[in-house]
Amino acid sequence: MKSQRPYLLRALYSWIVDSGEIPYLLVDATGPEVQVPLDHVEDGQIILNIGANAVLELHIGDEYAMFGSRFDGRHYDIVLPMDSIRAIYCKDSGEGMVFPDETLAKPAGVERVLDRVQHV
Repeated sequence: MKSQRPYLLRALYSWIVDSGEIPYLLVDATGPEVQVPLDHVEDGQIILNIGANAVLELHIGDEYAMFGSRFDGRHYDIVLPMDSIRAIYCKDSGEGMVFPDETLAKPAGVERVLDRVQHV
């Protein structure tokens, strides 16, 4: 089954913007495909403003979120694999969502329940 993260990310982004707030992402910057300005990474993470005034050509696809942004006056092409995005939230209210680690094992018994549901 496809990951829920890109669908939830797109929906929450729209909800935050429609609410008149500024969306921010918390990103795990340690992955090999993550492209962010390393000077702004702290403890392996970076927080990114993805509001319309802060980014160029925001694209939230199924595998990656990509956009252009400026840091210290320099342009950067930002590339974020979906699994690197840990949370999306509103700057002012703090409302949003922390995404679960999809690589974690499912709880015991879930496989049996899923097997039964698929056979019904």
